[in-house]
Amino acid sequence: KLAGILTIGDPAREDAAATVAELKRLGVQTCVMLTGDAEQAAAKIVAQTGIAEYHAQTLPEDKVRYVQEAIKAGHRVIMIGDGINDAPALSAAQTGIAMDSCTAIAGDTADIILSGDGLAGLITVRRLGQAVLKRIDTHNKLIIGCNSLLLFAGIFGIIPPALAAVLHNSLTIAVSLESMRNLLKD
Repeated sequence: KLAGILTIGDPAREDAAATVAELKRLGVQTCVMLTGDAEQAAAKIVAQTGIAEYHAQTLPEDKVRYVQEAIKAGHRVIMIGDGINDAPALSAAQTGIAMDSCTAIAGDTADIILSGDGLAGLITVRRLGQAVLKRIDTHNKLIIGCNSLLLFAGIFGIIPPALAAVLHNSLTIAVSLESMRNLLKD
């Protein structure tokens, strides 16, 4: 005679669905979940979060193999994890991100450790990355364009070479100072 049933589940993090949706909006094309959990538990979490693909009952070496194959296929791979079983894949990925409450080995292996923001920290990391690349591109174009004009102006005698050198150095200092602005306030 059945007296009761006890089930234990690993629920999705509260902010997982919103984070996945925002990451997609920010240009992340595919989110894949690699988990050691059983198929049923993994399917439930995927259904709750909007993750595109999952692989259940994966061992650490399976995670590494998946990451390596994705890189070989030309994908940029960011691995996010927090456990001992995630550490090898965090190391194999182009960027490894560990959660704040991660195991010591996952934290040591990861390139980035998210603070207490939970998964929402991924959105901040993505926005910072995009802002850095945009700033680098803008500043490179500015420096190359302005310095080319100064070089030609100095060569063809439009301005004295000494003035071109002073303007070049001033521009470099100005762009360096501008680069120090807060990235997320743009």
